[in-house]
Amino acid sequence: MVLVLGLGRFGIACARRLQELGMDVLGVDADLDLVNRYADTLRHVVRMDSTDADALRQLGLENVGIAIVSMAHLESSIITLLTLKEEGVPEVWAKASSRKHGELLKRIGADHIVYPERSAGERVAHTVAGHMIDYFEFEDGFAMARTLAPSFAWGRSLAESAIRTRHDVTVVGLKRPGEDFIYAMPETVVLEGDQLIVSGSKRDVERFARIS
Repeated sequence: MVLVLGLGRFGIACARRLQELGMDVLGVDADLDLVNRYADTLRHVVRMDSTDADALRQLGLENVGIAIVSMAHLESSIITLLTLKEEGVPEVWAKASSRKHGELLKRIGADHIVYPERSAGERVAHTVAGHMIDYFEFEDGFAMARTLAPSFAWGRSLAESAIRTRHDVTVVGLKRPGEDFIYAMPETVVLEGDQLIVSGSKRDVERFARIS
C-alpha cells in the first residue's frame, strides 16, 4: 500500500496518479474539507492528524510499502517522518519547500526528497523534448521516467533484455494500454506499445529514454 500524507496540490496529484496506475493508495489529511473533497476521487481517504503517532500507527503501517509525506508545514513533516521511520516503513518520500528543508528531512531518515517546483520544470522540459511520457527528478541526480519500451525489448522478458545491465536503469513497473500498472519482475514480458517506468541516475534515465 502507498500512504499519502497531506492532500494539498502535490499530495493529491501523487495519490490520483498512483491510483490510476493501479496501486492501492490511502490518502490522509487533517483537514475535513479536503477529505470530503476527495472522498469520491480516492478509493481510500481518512481524516487524521499524522503528527499523532498513535493514530498513525492504527493505519496499519506494517502494510505500507511506500509513504509520501507532502505536508507544507515543516514541523508536521518532521514529526510524521520520524514516526514512519520508527515504525519501519521501508521507503519514505518527502516533499521539501527548500534545499535546507530537504537536507533536514534527509538527515532524519527520508529516503527520497522531492522539490515540486524544480521537478515540475524538469518534467515539462523532458516531455516537450519528446523523449518521455512523464518524468520526475529527485535529489542527488536520481530520476524516474515513463517512456515507451524500446524495440529490442519487445517479446522478451526483462531478464532476457537485460535492461538494467545494459543501460544502468531499473525497470520499476510496466503500463500496458487499457490495463493496470504491473510491478516489474524478471519474468515480465515486454510487448510493443508498453510503457516502462524506469529509475536511475538522471543521465542514465535520459540516455535510455532517447533509444525508446
